[in-house]
Amino acid sequence: MGRALGGGLIMGVALGAGTAVGPALADGLGLTGFAARLVPAALVSAVAVPLVVFTLRRRGGSLRDIGFGERGGNLRALAIGAGVTSGAAALVLGAATAAGLLSWSRPDVPELAGFLVTNGAVALLLEALPEETTLRGQTWTALRGRFGGVVSALGTTAVFLVVPGLSTVVEAGVAPLVGRAAGPVGLAPGGQNPLDYLILLVFFGLMLVTARTAVRRAPLCAGIGAHLAFLTVNRVVFEGDERDAGWSVHLSSPDVELLVPVYLLVAMAGFAAWRWTERRRGGAPSAAGVGSVSRRAAATR
Repeated sequence: MGRALGGGLIMGVALGAGTAVGPALADGLGLTGFAARLVPAALVSAVAVPLVVFTLRRRGGSLRDIGFGERGGNLRALAIGAGVTSGAAALVLGAATAAGLLSWSRPDVPELAGFLVTNGAVALLLEALPEETTLRGQTWTALRGRFGGVVSALGTTAVFLVVPGLSTVVEAGVAPLVGRAAGPVGLAPGGQNPLDYLILLVFFGLMLVTARTAVRRAPLCAGIGAHLAFLTVNRVVFEGDERDAGWSVHLSSPDVELLVPVYLLVAMAGFAAWRWTERRRGGAPSAAGVGSVSRRAAATR
């Protein structure tokens, strides 16, 4: 339980510290635009990932024990995670478009391509890589070593829900130290409705656990791919205008945003089907770390 909660603590501290120190550092370096956004994102990963590595090495383990693999396996799993999530979004949003719930602008291809590259880099370093490494990596693996899949999934998602609120506390404490105004402390960042935000996180967190357990090789990278696809789809569809994404959507009513949990459920079904297929082909997906760190530590004593 300590290691499981430690994953959430690492992520909360990294996110809060990175988002407080990063903008101050970018201002000090005179950076603007994409470069200024990249600095805090890089800081979050630079804090979170090494702390997880340190935790693993203290027990004789490595990143492979929490779900990373060799380069080929990582890339394959990343593509599966992104593909299943994007396919689920395309299916649900396409049906909504056919029903008249969504209307799309004409895409500006160069601007859209630029957005996909810059948003992808920031989202990877700020959210997808550190959150999956700490939560669906360290937290999930620690829980799965003792509990069944359902309890581990719910426990990992519960820790996930605590991270945004913890990060606002850390940011509020660190920001004045670097000469910046402290942001509001709350369960959700940026003044978002806490209840709506946490409900969405439940669906999102369970989808990411399903992605993480869907493949046998480098399973954590499937979660990273799913995480990136989710952020990209939502930012283009629901925030395209304000983010200058080069493509935007008009919603027939605010209630259309309920399509997000719908396509997350479809993605979960897709990952469950992929897992069933892989089991039929060659056994269950790798537990990726379940008990392996403990066994290695025991072997060295």
